[in-house]
Order: sequence, then structure tokens, then C-alpha cells
Amino acid sequence: MGHHIDVGHTAVIEVKVTDKMVRQFAEMSGDHNPIHLDDAYAAKTRFGKRIAHGMIVGALISRSLVDGIGGGGIYLGQTLKFVNPVFIDDTIVITIKVTGIRKEKGICTVETNVAKPNGDVVVKGDAVIMLMAPPA
Repeated sequence: MGHHIDVGHTAVIEVKVTDKMVRQFAEMSGDHNPIHLDDAYAAKTRFGKRIAHGMIVGALISRSLVDGIGGGGIYLGQTLKFVNPVFIDDTIVITIKVTGIRKEKGICTVETNVAKPNGDVVVKGDAVIMLMAPPA
């Protein structure tokens, strides 16, 4: 897979970020910041309620690269700018767009943008991935 990708290739996935995901991520990462896990604590913050770990969105971008470009690729780099919070049970829309391909190396640069369905951007960045099968 991944060998029929051209510059401009775009894919979109929607994901609901759930309480279960946040609790599993906290357990896996060891990041037990109360802003993610404690309703009473979070209610007193500038956000007014619990927010998801930003790196959950990063992991979901990784998923979107597999779903949108093809499995077997290797992440070489990712920039992430966290623009707005993702709250528990928010749906996010991840849009990836191939912006460059080094065909001889099988390396793609990919714009990675994440927004809520209303258009509010939550994360933006760029990925560099190595395809297992270089583009034709």
C-alpha cells in the first residue's frame, strides 16, 4: 500500500475522544494531570471542564496516516501546535494532505490538521513519513 499516493492526496477521518480513551492514555503514559481526570479540579480551571491529553490527538493523527495513506509506513517526524482544547466526548476531524514526495526515497511530507466539526482548529502540524513501498 501507499504506492499510488500523489501530492495533493487528502484523507479525512472523524473520531470521538471518549473518557475511556483519556483514562487509558493516562494509564499508559503515566500522565495523571487532574485537568484530564478530575471533574471537580477541571471545573475550577480556565477550561471549566476536563480536557483530553494533547498527545491523544497526536496518536489519532498517526492513525489517520495509516487509514489515509496506507499501513506499513514509518513516522520520521511530526510537529504539533495545540491551538484549542479537546474536551471529553468531542468529535474531532483529522485532515491529512500530502504536500511533498521524494519519490527516490519514498518519503512524504504531510500537512496534519485537526478541527472540531464547527471548524475550530485544535491541532495543526506537519508529518514526515517513509512509505514501505516507494511511490510509483
